[in-house]
Amino acid sequence: MKENRLRTLWAADKPVVNGWLAIPNGFSAEVMAHQGWDSLTIDMQHGVIDYAAMVGMLQAIGNTPTVPVVRVPWLEPGIIMKSLDAGAYGVICPMVNTRDDAARLVAYTHYAPRGTRSFGPVRAGLIGGPDYAQKANDTIVAFAMIETAQALDNLDAILSVEGLDAIYIGPSDLSLALGCKPVFDDVDPKVAEAIKHICERAKAHGVKAGVHNGRADVALARVAMGFRFVTLGSDARMLAAGSQEVLGAMAGAR
Repeated sequence: MKENRLRTLWAADKPVVNGWLAIPNGFSAEVMAHQGWDSLTIDMQHGVIDYAAMVGMLQAIGNTPTVPVVRVPWLEPGIIMKSLDAGAYGVICPMVNTRDDAARLVAYTHYAPRGTRSFGPVRAGLIGGPDYAQKANDTIVAFAMIETAQALDNLDAILSVEGLDAIYIGPSDLSLALGCKPVFDDVDPKVAEAIKHICERAKAHGVKAGVHNGRADVALARVAMGFRFVTLGSDARMLAAGSQEVLGAMAGAR
């Protein structure tokens, strides 16, 4: 089976630099994939990407070494299994709040006897190779999002679930859950402490920790803290920021 470079980088204790895709278009996904991101996450939870657009985006990313990841809308077996069948090599699942939630995520992303994933890798088998069925369980990466007060209370129980590879922090939702302003980077002290605590507990359980960021300096600091999956911005934000930079430079001519 084609390797999952997330696991290769993690085995060498190197961080994965992840990009974020919010624009439902194969060409924009292809442009992003050719820039050298370790992985790109297609966001089906928030924004305007549907399943058909996601498949085209996975095909575009597949022409590069970049690892395709999908953030699914919810902890629901149908969309998780269809995303994997379409060729996702990682699944980020939002709002995992209990040990049972985490156990169900692991079950939905693994074939029997380790899980309940139904067999039908229509596209995944084409890109993964003829031994996809035998190796998918050890290749696909399952991320549980930790972003609520309930998840914090149940953190060690969640992290103890066998087969859970990684967790992913959404700082904005975590901030809201802790009564703070929803931001990525300059979080309130209470949220900063929670982020540090999550990272430390993940490391103690042998689970990789990931986090969403808006700025490179923050992402670098979080890598130094121990995070091994850091997201920077999104295609939509970068498009807007690039336009603003050009228009700002031309302000004197208008």
